Amino acid sequence: MQIHQCLWKSGCAAVAVLGVFTGAAWAVDRTGREVVEQTCAACHAEGKDGAPKVGDLAVWTQRATGGLAKLAERAIAGSGKMPAHGGQPNLSDLEVSRAIAYMSTGGRAADPAKPYATPATGNAEQLVASHCIRCHGPGLEGAPRIDQFNDWRPRLQRGIEGLVQTAVSGHKGMPARSGMANLSDSDLRNAATYMVIQSATYKVP
Repeated sequence: MQIHQCLWKSGCAAVAVLGVFTGAAWAVDRTGREVVEQTCAACHAEGKDGAPKVGDLAVWTQRATGGLAKLAERAIAGSGKMPAHGGQPNLSDLEVSRAIAYMSTGGRAADPAKPYATPATGNAEQLVASHCIRCHGPGLEGAPRIDQFNDWRPRLQRGIEGLVQTAVSGHKGMPARSGMANLSDSDLRNAATYMVIQSATYKVP
């Protein structure tokens, strides 16, 4: 299926399509302590493969010389022997940031309200064309089709953020982060927004 340009580049189109479907908060994100205990401690408790230990302020200070945003970017994308999102693609970028805050201060820091980083790794149109279209083109296993806005309408009751949360956690036949753990929340948000606008502005050739 060919992706049509439609009105994707028009800010007016984006507002018209998405204006009704904004808002809708995520489900409660896990605390930094919860994420560390459930995921990160497997390596960071004992310093496996050189991972900085929880609460080792000297080592964490050295790792954070480029800023907490850089630490978050590496944790999201994966670095060295650490897989993307700590090997748990269903962690949100905010949860990753909270884990970093907890580990780097030994639990002294408050959980951040926003992610330290959520880097966009590529172009939304290219991501959809190379990956998402495989299911969202033909509507495999009930995936909302990119040319059918009615498929998306009921899913938009929770807003675009609801779509992002579903993509992060996975749903039915779609694995967490669509099977690409290195995608950030921003990547998923951009791809979802692109597909919704494509579906709303699609015209049969």
